[in-house]
Amino acid sequence: MSSFTDTTLDRMARYLQLASLFRNKIITGDWPVGGRIPNVADLAVDFEVARGTIREALGVLEDEGLIERFRAKGSFVRRTPKERSAHRLAIDWASLISAHEGADIEVLEQRELDELPAFATGEGEPAEHYTMMRRLHARDGHPYLAARFILDSELFRQGPPERFRHEATLPILHEIAGKRIARANQVMTLGSADREMAALLELPLNAPVAHVVRRAIDTSGKLIYVGEGIYRGDAVRLEIALI
Repeated sequence: MSSFTDTTLDRMARYLQLASLFRNKIITGDWPVGGRIPNVADLAVDFEVARGTIREALGVLEDEGLIERFRAKGSFVRRTPKERSAHRLAIDWASLISAHEGADIEVLEQRELDELPAFATGEGEPAEHYTMMRRLHARDGHPYLAARFILDSELFRQGPPERFRHEATLPILHEIAGKRIARANQVMTLGSADREMAALLELPLNAPVAHVVRRAIDTSGKLIYVGEGIYRGDAVRLEIALI
């Protein structure tokens, strides 16, 4: 049995999270197209929330055209959600360079840094100055990645800076400093969307996301690049060859 409490989620968070869960039931076929879904009273008991919260969650699906509700007859599934194009999360440098081809990029913030934020420290010697830029990536009008890069300011100027406003970061970095990069790594963890990420990525609060951090260190041992990205969980696919 699932449980939602006032101490962990406010009312809006509860109904949006339930809407996401119900949407997934349609995607997986637990609630098949043409089928009648459980009634409001039963769902309220199952998820330990007020009936009004269930109605609000179902209202989200109705607005999306996924279900249709009839007085005295119940609610029925009309169609499955439109499938999003999955972004392939590459695991090697060569593939990462071309990973965001064709993406639309919107700059959210840019500023200079005299020191690295805590998440970026731990590997490599810091550069004297860094430039940070936050950006939103979208395909077909749908955002799939909220990201920021922290780049040695000298390399940022070589870009030149205008390129970073419209192009993916790694192809530019590879072009201007590829021969200097001695090692690079990528770490991915799974999490849930906070309010800011939910708004940027058009997700319900606490929806699944993939958090990725990348680092590149040059031949002198200097940390020249740190990238941090939050991907929509339903828009990313990780493929690893086992043989």
